[in-house]
Amino acid sequence: MKKILALLAVALASTGIAFAQAPAKKPADAAKPAATKPAADSTKPAAPAADAKKTEKIDINSASEKELATLPGIGEARSKAIVKGRPYKGKDELVQKKILSQSVYDKIKDDVIAKQK
Repeated sequence: MKKILALLAVALASTGIAFAQAPAKKPADAAKPAATKPAADSTKPAAPAADAKKTEKIDINSASEKELATLPGIGEARSKAIVKGRPYKGKDELVQKKILSQSVYDKIKDDVIAKQK
């Protein structure tokens, strides 16, 4: 029994030494987790340019091949096919005319529009 208590005391003492060697946190840092950003960052509004870019849709009836190629899953060949298939009554015609697969269309459908003249 004395041996068990002695081992327990040694184990607690060595744990205490390990904690004593760790750098002490400042009181302000102790309350927040180390891996998270401060709450102030999450309440900042996004940059106006980023918001404008997200809401600005690319018109498949008037965009250049270069503009269309910036869309996810659309490269040089697909952008040429989109331009060649114009005009479109709706953006879903990209799938109906078999210019894009459904999976590629699903990636870009929120970023494009088919404006009518």
